[in-house]
Amino acid sequence: MAVNKLIIVESPAKVHTIKKFLGSGYEVIASNGHIRDLPKSRLGVDVAHDFEPQYITIRGKGEVMSALKKAIKKADRIYLATDPDREGEAISWHLMNALDMSGKEVYRISFNEITKNAVKEALKHPTKINIDLVNAQQARRVMDRVVGYQLSPILWKKVKGKLSAGRVQSAVLRMVSDREKEIAAFQPKEYWSLEAELKKGSKKLTTAFYGEGGKKKELNTEEEVLAVEKALNGQDFVLSEKKSAQRVKNPPYPFTTSTLQQDAANRLNFSTQKTMRLAQELYEGVHVKGHGTVGLITYLRTDSTRVSDEADRAVKAMIAEKYGKDEVGKGAVRSGRNGVQDAHEAIRPTDLALTPELLKNDLQRDSLRLYQLIYTRFVASRMRAAVYDTLTAHFTAGPYVFTASSTKLSFPGYLAVYVSDEEKAVAVSALETLEEGDQVTLAGFKKEQHFTQPAPHYTEATLVRAMEENGLGRPSTYAPTITNILGRHYITKEGRSIYMTELGEAVNGLMETSFPDIVDIGFTAHMEDELDAVENGEKDWHAVMHAFYPGFEKELKAAENELTKIKVEDELSDEVCELCGRRMVIKYGRHGRFLACPGFPECRNTRPFLEKIGMRCPKCGKDIVVRRTKKGRRFYGCEGAPECDFMSWTRPKQEKEEAEAGA
Repeated sequence: MAVNKLIIVESPAKVHTIKKFLGSGYEVIASNGHIRDLPKSRLGVDVAHDFEPQYITIRGKGEVMSALKKAIKKADRIYLATDPDREGEAISWHLMNALDMSGKEVYRISFNEITKNAVKEALKHPTKINIDLVNAQQARRVMDRVVGYQLSPILWKKVKGKLSAGRVQSAVLRMVSDREKEIAAFQPKEYWSLEAELKKGSKKLTTAFYGEGGKKKELNTEEEVLAVEKALNGQDFVLSEKKSAQRVKNPPYPFTTSTLQQDAANRLNFSTQKTMRLAQELYEGVHVKGHGTVGLITYLRTDSTRVSDEADRAVKAMIAEKYGKDEVGKGAVRSGRNGVQDAHEAIRPTDLALTPELLKNDLQRDSLRLYQLIYTRFVASRMRAAVYDTLTAHFTAGPYVFTASSTKLSFPGYLAVYVSDEEKAVAVSALETLEEGDQVTLAGFKKEQHFTQPAPHYTEATLVRAMEENGLGRPSTYAPTITNILGRHYITKEGRSIYMTELGEAVNGLMETSFPDIVDIGFTAHMEDELDAVENGEKDWHAVMHAFYPGFEKELKAAENELTKIKVEDELSDEVCELCGRRMVIKYGRHGRFLACPGFPECRNTRPFLEKIGMRCPKCGKDIVVRRTKKGRRFYGCEGAPECDFMSWTRPKQEKEEAEAGA
C-alpha cells in the first residue's frame, strides 16, 4: 500500500518550487509562516511561573489551519520543511504541537537551497525537531516580549503614545546617538597639504610633501607651508630613493547576510529591507523559462562563509573553463567570531549555469541586479588574488622630502569579474622613466588648507557592519531592527546618511537614564551569546530569563516612579501656513512625513512634505522635489506641478541643470 507523504513548508512560493521535484506520492502545503504566537493584546508571558509563554492561534489563520488539518488527516508520513534556522525550527515545533499529528510518522527536514538534489537529499536523511534551537528562539521571543511590552508603556506615559522600545533596537539607537554626539563634539584641526610639481624634459610629476630630515612632518599652518616654499624656491630635486614592490589584494569572501546588505547598499543603493525581500524571492523560487520554478540562491540568513565541497568544485571548474586554469584560487573561509553558526553555507547561486545574462528576461530589474551581485561575488571568491605593481619614490631638496607613487594592475585575478571604482588602478608613467640620482626641476607648488573631519554619519550599510562587529542581533534581525527604528521615526535618512530625530533623542535619553543595561552594547551582545549557549544545549532558557529579569524589573519600577514627562517639540519647517501665517511643523503619519499647522485645532491645515534636493527645475526655476507614484516608485519632479510637467526617474545632475538654466 502506497504511503501518503505530506511536506509542510512556510511559503506558498516554495510549494510551487518543491512540487516539481517530487512525484505524485507527495503533497506540499504552506503554513504561511507562524500559525501560533504570543497574543498582541497582552504580555502573553507568565513571569511568575517560569516565564511560560502563552501561545495562541494567530487571528486570520483559520483557513490555513483547516487546510493543514485536512492534509494531515490524509497523510501517513509528515515532513516539516520550514526554514533552516531557529525561527524555522520553532515554526515546525508549533505546527507539531498545534495540529493533531498522532498516529503519524513526523520528521523534520531542512535544506540550504531549494533545488532537486537538496530536497531529495533532505528526504533521505530526516531528523527530529532540535529542541535546543526551539528553546533558543523561545528565549529570544520571550525576552523581547518582556522588554518591549513592559518598556513601551513607560514611553507612552513619559514621552508620547504609539512609541516602542526593544532589546536590540534600543542598543542600536544608542549606537546612532553616540555617533551623533561624537560628531557634534568634534573639534576640527587645521592642516595643510603641499604638492611640488616636478619636471624632467617634457615629463611632469606631482609629488607630496612628506617631511624633514628623513622624518614625517605635519604642516599645520600656512606659515609653515610658506617657509618650506621659500626654502626650496629655485632648488633642484633629486630622486634619492626608488622602490618597486608587488601588492596583493585578496578576493572577497562569499556573501553573508551582513556583507550582502552592505554591498547591496553601497553598489545598488538598496535598503536592507529591500535587499532581504528580493533575496527571499530569489531563494524561494522564480519562474525561469525552460526550467520552471527555480530557487536561485542558497539560504539568505547566515553568518558563515563556508561553501559546500560540491559547489566549490563546480565554481572552480567553471572558472577554469571560462577564464583559464591559472585564474582558479583556493577560496578562503573567514574565521568567524564566537557565535557564528556554521550550519548554513554562505549566500551563493544554486546553479552556475543560470547566469545573470541568461536570466535577464526572467527577473525584474532589481532582482536581476541583486542576483548578479551574488553570482559575481561567489565566482570572485574562488579566483586568484589581484596583483599590483607599485613604485614609491622619495625626492629630496635641501632637508625636505617629497614622495610620489604609482600603481599598475599586473594581474587582475578576481577583479576580472568583481570590481568597484576605488579598485581601478591608475599608473603614473613619468615615475617609471626616472632612476635614482636623477635631478628634476621644480615647476611650481600647490598648497591647500584642510580641516580634520569627524566620523561620518552611519548609513544603513555601515550600521549593519557595526551591528555585526558589536554582536547586536543576528543575521535575521539586522534589517528588521533598522526598519523598525526608521518606521518609528527615531532616526531618519537624508540621502544615505542616518540622523537622529528629536523623538529618537528623547527616547534614547530616557533609556540611557533609566535602563542602562538595555542600551549597553556589551550587555546586549552578551545576551546574544547567552541565546547561542541555549541553542548549543549549554544553558536552560528559563535560567537565562531568571538571570536577566530581576535587574530589569527593578529598573522598570524606578522609571515608573521617578521619571518626569519629556516634551518632544515638533520640527519646524521653512514653510508658512497660508491660512494663518504660522510656520508649519513636520509630523509623521502612516504614509511618512507631512506638514501641519501648529495652530491645531483652531487651524487644521496640512500639506504634503516635499523633500527638496537642492536643485532648480530647468523649465521654470522652482525647486526639484522627491515624489512617488501611486505604487511607491520614487521620481523627481518640479515643486510647481501640475503647472510644470518636469519629471525624471533618475536624480538630475547639477551640471546639466546649471547648463540648461544658463541657456
